[in-house]
Amino acid sequence: MNVLIVEDERSLSHEMEIYLTRQNFNCDVAFNGKIASEKIADNSYDFVLLDLGLPDTDGLELLKAAKKSGKESAFIILTARGEVEDKIAGLDMGADDYIAKPFSLAELQSRMQAILRRKHGLKSNTVSIHDFSIDIQNRTVQCKGNNVVLTKKEFDLLHYLALHKNRVLTRMQLTEHIWGDVLEDDYESNYIDVHVKNLRKKLSAHGSIDWLETVRGVGYRVNA
Repeated sequence: MNVLIVEDERSLSHEMEIYLTRQNFNCDVAFNGKIASEKIADNSYDFVLLDLGLPDTDGLELLKAAKKSGKESAFIILTARGEVEDKIAGLDMGADDYIAKPFSLAELQSRMQAILRRKHGLKSNTVSIHDFSIDIQNRTVQCKGNNVVLTKKEFDLLHYLALHKNRVLTRMQLTEHIWGDVLEDDYESNYIDVHVKNLRKKLSAHGSIDWLETVRGVGYRVNA
């Protein structure tokens, strides 16, 4: 999962980056609206953590522009502002949540997980794909009660495909979301194919994986 932290208070942005990286998120940081706008335009983020009080622009204007351009990122507004009007304006523009400073980093992660569940129609932190059960929070996979041991990247790949089940994901989409920023010229490398091959080998040792489909010339799909 890719996260953009838009926060001009460098100590806070650094704390968020360290914490979320330890929670297996890929993090980018922007200290002002100009850099944030460029990053949002050029990259695909699952979450944008957006401070409203940026030195060069109002965060609400950045949110408005991002939503107008069709970005699907989940936005969480982070701000010291407490006025009801600001909260309403941000939510009306498409923000997914609003958390006032100071806040707990653990609470921030819990809110991100809640947004993820709502976005993908999940009732819990578990995604079931036929005989396999994927625990998003604990990052474990089981099949018929047996643990399936995966590397970090293999789990990230399965997790992302499972969240977008029945949808074809291109190799470039998967690479961006699992490795973070990549050079456009590199997207045709076999990074994803090698990891899918290894993932298939480990999953098939526990059960049928007919649901993990290769879409020739495009990418992969989990058929639920």
